Amino acid sequence: MLSQKKLLLRHLFKTAQNYHIMLETKENIQATQVDLFGQLSTFDHEQVVFCQDNHTGLKAIIAIHNTVLGPGLGGTRMWLYNNEKDAINDALRLSRGMTYKAAISGLNLGGAKAVIIGDAKTQKSEALFRKFGRFVENLNGKYITAEDVNTTTKDMEYVNMETEHVVGLPEWTGGGGDPSPVTAFGTYMGMKASAKQAWGNDSLAGKTVAVQGIGKVGFHLLEHLHNEGAKIYVTDLNQDILKKANDTFGAIVVPGDDIFGLDVDIFAPCAMGAILNDQTIPQLKCSIVAGAANNQQADEKVHGPMLKEKGILYAPDFVINAGGLINVYSEWTGYNKEKAYSQAENIYNTILNIYSHADAHNTHPQAAAIALAEKRIHDTMKLRSTY
Repeated sequence: MLSQKKLLLRHLFKTAQNYHIMLETKENIQATQVDLFGQLSTFDHEQVVFCQDNHTGLKAIIAIHNTVLGPGLGGTRMWLYNNEKDAINDALRLSRGMTYKAAISGLNLGGAKAVIIGDAKTQKSEALFRKFGRFVENLNGKYITAEDVNTTTKDMEYVNMETEHVVGLPEWTGGGGDPSPVTAFGTYMGMKASAKQAWGNDSLAGKTVAVQGIGKVGFHLLEHLHNEGAKIYVTDLNQDILKKANDTFGAIVVPGDDIFGLDVDIFAPCAMGAILNDQTIPQLKCSIVAGAANNQQADEKVHGPMLKEKGILYAPDFVINAGGLINVYSEWTGYNKEKAYSQAENIYNTILNIYSHADAHNTHPQAAAIALAEKRIHDTMKLRSTY
């Protein structure tokens, strides 16, 4: 009798355990499911290409958002995403941003982006990037790739072995080299334009600036800020780069998320996206947000107005960080370094124009920038409506 009771209890326990596992599995599946065509429709994408190769371990997504103004140009980032849904979302959001970035900057380019799912520290290889280059080549010029987060000019050399549709190549090959100095310069000019709008003077001397993320772009930005006499606060996951920023520029190191609550003049997000959200915006004590990160607002329809209501002037990310795109566009059309820097300097005027448009239409700067970018795209569509 006792053994029967034990068997029954074991059965009930096993059944409950299996049911719990089944529920967890169902929740995990729901968390990673993607309504792909729904998302494509929402952001109005033209095409998404999934690239897979067992031999090299390549898993990549190429998202082409819009090619009205020209071929879609956008970098390839390598990132170890938590799941495939996050990778798809990143590719879709980033490619849309590239469309607007090219349009607002007056470039004859469309918007696209690629993500390679993997650990850049352990999974990079010549074969992987050459295989990716084959996929790029098969798009026949509709997509032009370049370096991005965790990819380098050397990686683009491998891609270039299989396709001509790549920019951001080393200078010795006739390319424009690393675009991050031009991105940083454009961000700096946008920051000065924001200071002009907020305080009537574009000088950053004596201003306090909190920089979140000091990778290639962030470090070059620190140099500009230091040279103008700004007081700099920094945070990053890389302790070595923090020490270098402190030794080189006297930057004050701040622990992690403490950067959001600093009482500073300017907050400069220069790391990953979606850091302006329901949790972080209430912490901000700055007058201006102006940084080089992409997709800084978790939800632009929510967080653009939230920043405006809080009295914080926001420099639209796809405008202020367009220097890198300007540099590789110059490479695509025939590289001229001076011309690239001159166009990046004009980000100053573009930002001021956006602020003026936002004030005139009683909206926030992100919405104003999108409206201006979409107007150029729609105007071009109309002029090409006849043969």
